[in-house]
Amino acid sequence: MDLAYIPSPSTGVINLGPVPLRGYAFCIIIGVFVAVWYGNKRWIARGGKAGTVADIAVWAVPFGLIGGRLYHVITDYQLYFSEGENWVDAFKIWEGGLGIWGAIALGAVGAWIGCRRRGIPLPAYADAIAPAIAFAQAIGRWGNWFNQELFGRPTDLPWAVEIAPDKPGTIEGATLYHPTFLYESLWCVGVALLVIWADRRFRLGHGRAFALYVAAYCAGRGWIEYMRVDEAHHILGLRLNVWTAIVVFVLAVAYIVISARLRPGREEVVEPPKPTEAAADDAPAERSASEADRLDKGHDAAPLDKGHDADPADSESAPRS
Repeated sequence: MDLAYIPSPSTGVINLGPVPLRGYAFCIIIGVFVAVWYGNKRWIARGGKAGTVADIAVWAVPFGLIGGRLYHVITDYQLYFSEGENWVDAFKIWEGGLGIWGAIALGAVGAWIGCRRRGIPLPAYADAIAPAIAFAQAIGRWGNWFNQELFGRPTDLPWAVEIAPDKPGTIEGATLYHPTFLYESLWCVGVALLVIWADRRFRLGHGRAFALYVAAYCAGRGWIEYMRVDEAHHILGLRLNVWTAIVVFVLAVAYIVISARLRPGREEVVEPPKPTEAAADDAPAERSASEADRLDKGHDAAPLDKGHDADPADSESAPRS
């Protein structure tokens, strides 16, 4: 008899009247808000302006969600396009299924667009939000707990998670499994703290803080992925995501080494004003210039007060003593 384990929610949906509140979506939303809030604090500390992270997130978050879903659907196409499956389910993102690799890749494209619109270097922005993304992942992983998905092999450890026997990937006769969602959540918190420490200690710049986040995450994702039992494609005996973690880890480490040699130190963030701010700042100057022109031409000169006589000493025709 198992005396200790992590129970799973009986349902992943809480109905607030006619509005369904899905645990998976709720965790994703909370993660995004935390990432924007903390990323904004780090961006200001690096010399940026308040609100910039949120402005760029308007581009990065939708691109990231689309990229994450595309990666999942493409790598697990059999879940949606094989015989007997409904392809419409590929659009049901609230049921789970976001690939972090696609989310980061396409999210970076969205961030690049937002940075270009603001005249900000993408590497500086990426360094500021790197630990914030890791914290967001730590929160978002609890969405898998609500959906009872992405668990590991059966185990009798005290922190095992209970999974309903009718869930995909379960093994007959087993009810308790490794909570790989919890392992990854804790790992992401550790990655965030590592990046924060290294950034303060070594003043990482030019995208190296972000690359450290990527490398550290991949190191943990590799062994966590190896524990999972859900259906996945294999290459040379390893799950596809394990190979992805290995390749991305090598690229991230190579970037850190090469970047440190070519562009040591941390860039100084000089953020130009928003277009609306620039227009507002220029308007008074334009008005002042126009007023000066009118005064030079003799227009709009202030008339003398008709109710008082002018001081003779101020007149050119006044007799000199």
